[in-house]
Amino acid sequence: MEDTLFDFISKYISLTEDEKSELLSLDLFRSVKQGTTLLEEGQKSKNSYFVLKGCIRIYYVLDGEEKTTAFYTEMEALTPPCVVNKTPSEYYISCVEDTILTVSNSDMEVETNSKFPKFEIMCRLLSEELLAKQQIDFDEFKTSSPEQRYLNLIQKRPDLIQRVPQYQLASYLGIKPQSLSRLRARILDKKS
Repeated sequence: MEDTLFDFISKYISLTEDEKSELLSLDLFRSVKQGTTLLEEGQKSKNSYFVLKGCIRIYYVLDGEEKTTAFYTEMEALTPPCVVNKTPSEYYISCVEDTILTVSNSDMEVETNSKFPKFEIMCRLLSEELLAKQQIDFDEFKTSSPEQRYLNLIQKRPDLIQRVPQYQLASYLGIKPQSLSRLRARILDKKS
């Protein structure tokens, strides 16, 4: 697990052995079972997550129905807005699969950044990348049909098709599970 994390960090900054030891001393790593809820609507949290292995999802419950808005898989980071805003969460975060992740909080980040300022640089670069990716994803979602969304998903995140239950995928695409089944059938018909 440590090597996976350090390999990811090395894309942004180089670490000394002291810095690696400092990170490991923070007790960041967690193994979480499939179905575990990491954050509930209405709950306050200081935790940020980085997925080393597995899949987590964000969803809202509106009128008794789950609306999935995001999936985070290997090498993806998530800081819920409630952490930054210090407000209760408006959504849920749960594990779609057995997941290994790092869990950090704002106090740990402040301490680490003060000891090792280059971590702050890495966090800023990572935040800029994530913000740009989210804007692109949002724009694509808003300007595409359900069929285009599904084709984009196949192209950009094909692993989700096998890893995520159909009802969660349908919700993520903004359609009902029955519509997703018809959409898949229509796409298969076009190919044959």
